[in-house]
Amino acid sequence: MHEFTELIYRCTNFSLNALDRIEEEVSKELEDSGATTLVKSLQMISLNKVVLAVGMFSIFEAHLQDQLECKNGFSEARRILDEANEDEIRDCFNHLTLAINVLKHGKGRSYNDLVEKSEELAFRIKMPDEHFFYEGDLSEVSTLIEVDSDFVKLCSKNIEDVSNILRKTHPYFG
Repeated sequence: MHEFTELIYRCTNFSLNALDRIEEEVSKELEDSGATTLVKSLQMISLNKVVLAVGMFSIFEAHLQDQLECKNGFSEARRILDEANEDEIRDCFNHLTLAINVLKHGKGRSYNDLVEKSEELAFRIKMPDEHFFYEGDLSEVSTLIEVDSDFVKLCSKNIEDVSNILRKTHPYFG
C-alpha cells in the first residue's frame, strides 16, 4: 500500500472536488427551483463531509495502532508529540480528536471540553445556546461541529503533520 498520508490527501481532494462540483450544480438549480430534492442534495453533501472527516480519523487511529504496535493509537501519538515538543500539532490533533468524538457521539465530555476551548479552535462548534451555525442555510445538517471543506482539509493536514513527526521518531512508520 502507498503511504497512508498520501492516500488520505488524494482521497480528501478527490472527494471535496466532486462534492464542490455537485454543490455548484445544485446551487445553480436552486436559483430556479426550491425543490425538496435539491435541498436534500445540499444536506447530503454536508453530511458526506462529516462522514469523510470521521472516517479518515477512524482509519488513522487503526493505522496508528498497527504502525506503532499499541492498543490506543491516539494516546501513543500524543505521547510522541509531547516528547517531540510539537505542541501546536498536538493541540490541533487533540482538538480534532475531540471534534470527531462529538460528531460520532454528540454532547458529552468531548463537547464540553471543546466548548471550554472554543476561542482557540481552528473550527466552529455549536455553542450550547446556538440552534444553527447559519440560520437559513439550506445545506446545514444537525451537527455540533461545523464540518465544511476547510474542516475536512484541516483533518487531512493534521494527519499528515502528525505522521511526519512520527516518521522522525519511528522511521518504519508508513
